[in-house]
Amino acid sequence: MDSFLYLRKSLKATLVGEAVAGYSHVLMMFGFAIIATAPALIISRMISPRRRSNPVKFLPMECGQVPSGAGRTHFMMQYYAFILMFVVFDVMAIFLYAWGSTILNLEKTATLPIIAFLGIMFGAMAYALYQSKRRDIW
Repeated sequence: MDSFLYLRKSLKATLVGEAVAGYSHVLMMFGFAIIATAPALIISRMISPRRRSNPVKFLPMECGQVPSGAGRTHFMMQYYAFILMFVVFDVMAIFLYAWGSTILNLEKTATLPIIAFLGIMFGAMAYALYQSKRRDIW
């Protein structure tokens, strides 16, 4: 009976050890992040000037000047289409880079999903161009 209990404990310890070993790289990165940032934070705290807080310090400033006018302004909708095109090309570039870097190791049937993806992306770009009323670019 005792050997059965020892067997279960060692099995549980083995499973826990394997789980911790799977996260060892994450724990090492977390430890490195703390070791790398702690001295920077401590040194900056040690050498920073210690003065009493000035009420002017907490005023909103705009390039050293007291701001005038409303704090919120209307967003220019003429740039909306260009923002959409930037997001479309940004996402497309990320996925095309990942696909292009492994294209030699992929099957030929892997081109169909990327063609569908490009179709969706170019559809989004066409919509952005339609929104900007610049369909004559095509």
